[in-house]
Amino acid sequence: MPIDAAQALAAEPRTGDISWTAKDVQLYHLGIGAGRPATDPDELRYTLESRLHVLPSFATVAGSGAPGVISGLSMPGVDVDLARVLHGGQSLTVHRPIPAQGTATATSRVAAVHDKGKAAVLVLRTDVEDADGPLWTNDAQIYVRGEGGWGGDRGPSARLDAPTGEPERVVERAVREDQALLYRLSGDYNPLHADPEFAKVAGFDRPILHGLCTYGMTLKAVVDTLLGGDVTRVRAYSTRFAGVVYPGETLRIRLWPAAGSVRVAVSAVERDDAPVLADTVVHHS
Repeated sequence: MPIDAAQALAAEPRTGDISWTAKDVQLYHLGIGAGRPATDPDELRYTLESRLHVLPSFATVAGSGAPGVISGLSMPGVDVDLARVLHGGQSLTVHRPIPAQGTATATSRVAAVHDKGKAAVLVLRTDVEDADGPLWTNDAQIYVRGEGGWGGDRGPSARLDAPTGEPERVVERAVREDQALLYRLSGDYNPLHADPEFAKVAGFDRPILHGLCTYGMTLKAVVDTLLGGDVTRVRAYSTRFAGVVYPGETLRIRLWPAAGSVRVAVSAVERDDAPVLADTVVHHS
């Protein structure tokens, strides 16, 4: 089979230096929809270098998005068709606030390989630290359609019990027509998000938005709506990608805050609230 689970798990971790600047942070923030309206003081914290703070989801692209979904597919024991690949989920643990510019060491490995029957799931773990110690840990769950069924461990379920009651807050965020084209400049050049012909081969009518773009837009909405715009309060953030978003659509973001956490559900307004992000939790101070 194209995925050799034993080889992937036994492979030596990959370690490399990454670096980022305030310009990288600003580009990422613009890619997830920051800066609207452009003169809003709350938005200037994401776009103006003299006031810049870093949304923790920037960790998913810091150092040109490495390692990400595509780089994970070049790990030993992994040889799959990119058109069969979907980003299934993402979790982030923030060990301390991310600086607006920095240099760090990223260590990545395949932490797990699960057999879901019709698909294989790779868990790509990346630990990042700088001279002052750990900064963040990223786990990307990568679904490879058609590569399951070899009798391996199914792994844990990512499903959570649904939030109870009506959400305390509901916000909507518009996705620009060119959002994917802008977001991909932060490092994820998968043609699924830009090339109409490739998108058709992958089974979609047109290019879809990066799941991690929706991930970033959602965290920004939580921070701005419930955490007073304070990015340093975010401790961890996890989600399951439950459906696609097409550029030009509107995200409906439902929020159920509790002590130290926020449950979140995201849907696409124009497609009868089709689920987009599910089993989503933001932990905060």
